[in-house]
Amino acid sequence: MTLLASGVDSFTGIHPFLLVIAAAGLDRLVGDPRWCLHPVVVMGWGISWLRRLAEQWAGDRPLALRLAGGVITALLVGGSGSAGWALEQATQHLGRAELPAPLSVTLGPLLLLVALASALAGRSLEQAVREVLRALPPATSPLGTRTQARSTIQHSVRPVRIAQAVEDPEPSSGPGPEDLEPARRALSWIVGRSTDDLSSAEILRAAAETASENAVDGLFAPLFWMLVGAALWSAGLTGGPGPLCLAWGFKAASTLDSMLGYRRGRLTWLGTAGARLDDLLVWLPCRLVALSLPLVAGIHATKRCVVLLQAALRDGAPDPSPNAGVSQAAYAHAAGVQMGGLNRYGDAIKAKPLLAKDCPPASPAAVQRILKLSLRLEALWLAAGLALGAGISAAQ
Repeated sequence: MTLLASGVDSFTGIHPFLLVIAAAGLDRLVGDPRWCLHPVVVMGWGISWLRRLAEQWAGDRPLALRLAGGVITALLVGGSGSAGWALEQATQHLGRAELPAPLSVTLGPLLLLVALASALAGRSLEQAVREVLRALPPATSPLGTRTQARSTIQHSVRPVRIAQAVEDPEPSSGPGPEDLEPARRALSWIVGRSTDDLSSAEILRAAAETASENAVDGLFAPLFWMLVGAALWSAGLTGGPGPLCLAWGFKAASTLDSMLGYRRGRLTWLGTAGARLDDLLVWLPCRLVALSLPLVAGIHATKRCVVLLQAALRDGAPDPSPNAGVSQAAYAHAAGVQMGGLNRYGDAIKAKPLLAKDCPPASPAAVQRILKLSLRLEALWLAAGLALGAGISAAQ
C-alpha cells in the first residue's frame, strides 16, 4: 500500500492530505537548507533569462512589454506546474514499478514530500523575523517587554479589538543608532522598504507587517493550493493536477510578482500579468486566513470570525494591493497590534493605511504573537484538510 494507492485502498482519500501534513512538518523541522538548490531559485533564473529576452525584443513599447510579460507568465507558471505534475506522475509509476518493497513504498512519497516542503516558507519566515528580534538591543528585545493579552470584540459598527496588548512603559532612554544596525541589516533581507534610518519602533512595525503579509504569501496561499490538489487526488483524479503541481504553479506566480511586479520603468508593463495572476491566486486564501484567525486567537464564535473578516476588509481596502492590506489587517486585529504608516522605498515615501488603529504599536511580544498565530492556524488548516480527506473517503 502506498500513499498514492488506487481507489481500492480504503485510505485513498486521506493519504494525499497526510502527505501535505508531513510536508508541512518537514518545512517546520528543517526549513530551507542553504546547501540545497531551491525550486524558487531555479524559477528566478528562468525569470531573469526570459526578462532579458523580452526587453531585447520589446524595448520600451508598452504593448509589446505587456505581451512579453504574458508570455513569461504562461511559460513560467505552466512550466513549473507541469514539472510538479510530471514529478507526481513519476512517483505514482514508482509505486507500481517492480522495485524492492522498501523502495516502491517510500521512494515516491519521499520525493513528493521534499518537493512539497520546498513550496512552504513557515520556518524560514519565522527564523528571519526572530533574527530581527534577536538583533534588537536588550531594551527592545523579547525578554525586555512583558505583555498581557486580552481578547475583546465589539459589534461590527464599532472598532474591533480582538486582542489588545497592554504593554509595560518603555524605558526613557532608547538605544543609540549604532545599536540598531544589526537589526536593520536583518530586516533588510525580508522587506522591500529602506531600513537604513529606521528607529526601533519602526523596525518592530516592519517585522510585524512582514510576518503577517508573508504568512499569507509564503505559507497559507501555497498550503491552500496543496490542499486543493490533495482534494482532487482524494476524489480519484490522480491523473490530473495534484498538490505539487498546484503549489509549484502558485510559487511561480508569486516569484514573478516579487521579481517583476513593480510599477517602475519597463516593469510597469512587463510585470502586469504575473502580478495580476498572483493577486488572483492569493485572493481566496487571504480571506480564509482573515476568517479563520479568530479560531486560533481564542475567539470561537462564528459571528466573531465574520466580524474580523469585515474589519480586515475595511482596514485593508485603501491599500493598493488587494491582498497585502487585508492580510496585515487580519493579523493586526487578531494580535492586537497597530500596523501601517509611512514607509520609505529609496527616495519615495509611501503612506500605508493605519490598521487596527485603536491598538498599541508593535512590540517584540506582539511580533511573537503573530508568529504563534500563524503556527496555530497552520495546524488548524491541516486538521481541516485531514477531516476533508476523511469525508471524501467516506463518500466514495
